[in-house]
Amino acid sequence: MERSTTDWLERYHAALILTVRVRLLDRAGTLAELLRRIGDACTPIGDVRIVGTERDTKVRDVQLFCTDEHHRDAVLEAIDSTEDVEIVSVTDEVLESHRGGPIETVTRERLDTTMKLRMVYTPGVARVCELLAERPEAAWSYTGKGERVAIVTNGTAVLGLGDIGPLAALPVMEGKAAILAEFAGVSAEPLLVDSRDPDEVVDVVAKCALSYGLIQLEDIAAPACFEIERRLADRLDVPVFHDDQHGTATVVAAGLLNALDRTDRSPEEVRVAVLGAGAAGSAIARMLVDLGVDDVVVCDSTGIVARGRSGMNPWKEELAEVTNRDGLEGGLDEAIRDRHVFIGVSRPNALPPRLVRTMADRPIVFALANPVSEIGVHEATEAGAEIAIDGRSMNNALAFPGLFRGALDARARCISTEMKLAAARTLAAAAGGDSLLPDMLDRAVHRAVAAAVRAAAR
Repeated sequence: MERSTTDWLERYHAALILTVRVRLLDRAGTLAELLRRIGDACTPIGDVRIVGTERDTKVRDVQLFCTDEHHRDAVLEAIDSTEDVEIVSVTDEVLESHRGGPIETVTRERLDTTMKLRMVYTPGVARVCELLAERPEAAWSYTGKGERVAIVTNGTAVLGLGDIGPLAALPVMEGKAAILAEFAGVSAEPLLVDSRDPDEVVDVVAKCALSYGLIQLEDIAAPACFEIERRLADRLDVPVFHDDQHGTATVVAAGLLNALDRTDRSPEEVRVAVLGAGAAGSAIARMLVDLGVDDVVVCDSTGIVARGRSGMNPWKEELAEVTNRDGLEGGLDEAIRDRHVFIGVSRPNALPPRLVRTMADRPIVFALANPVSEIGVHEATEAGAEIAIDGRSMNNALAFPGLFRGALDARARCISTEMKLAAARTLAAAAGGDSLLPDMLDRAVHRAVAAAVRAAAR
């Protein structure tokens, strides 16, 4: 079983993180009774700290981790019913972390003199405008174009929330922008397109693209995401990168390289089953083929993706051309039998333990559906998996900051297969100890990925 080295808070996978300020009678046993009530409500506890003292009471902040609003209401009721305890306030820490948005525009040049103001703006800026009119390529040096990414969504496939629209998707885009700024020094701007029409999305993004050195597509549902990506890539002279596809595939490839190394196997000798033929599943399957895996089978909700199967769209037809070399037919039972590796990017509880038992010896199980995986890590291990992880152990944020930094530095026109493989191999090499992947908070990892991508691009 793979043991995570990430922050201990990751264990709770909590949707709601609360800080409850309580006033307690300063008497032995009151705090113990409060914590017992919270425990009876099945609520993990984080920090507990004193924030004030009064004549007969203490005021404490208690950090709680709740799975949903029903859980929140239950634990607050338990606290409120505790004798000699009064709730002073409840703070939703997740909402507070997004108050005002997690990103802002800042100046790189302090405007503290009139001369600087005139150079950055009028009249001095006219010189730069005239230069760009004559030599458009100078925009990479004399504007922020080479440091700026557009994060584009229409909100049709947001995390585990589905089709919630572009405005509701904005916090996700702002979060991605914050990650790019923090770990790669890249400025990113959310670009919300209020349309489900691929023609309109492509046209809007193409008309806005001059400001950016890279276009990131995010949370756009399949199969429209495939068409939008391909058409924008053909139309623009900067990289177009759909993170739900290629970012996911890059991180999965990195984790798989280390999993194979730990089970004494090479990509060329393993048989892999991928459950899910949407954006992530299709890209993972293709990257595994690029990595050297010769035998990949993809299964969707209908069954194994195979040449000539009825009901397939053109994108699955293309996928069938590079996978399922033996022409297998049937469902997941047939797809997973005697496979060394299972990779799930589909739906909760889609992989029963009995199917893990039909896999080859010492199987590897990556159950990556969010927020609930195809099979629990413990269940997979009990069923015989040598290595089992879920989606919390694989984060796209390991890949895209370095990928984008390297692509921008190289002024690349696309993010090629070679660049993605370079990122995957660098991530695999950076993992320490028994971990399949490095810590995403390690800035040295992102710098190493950027350098590898830059070298591959050039």
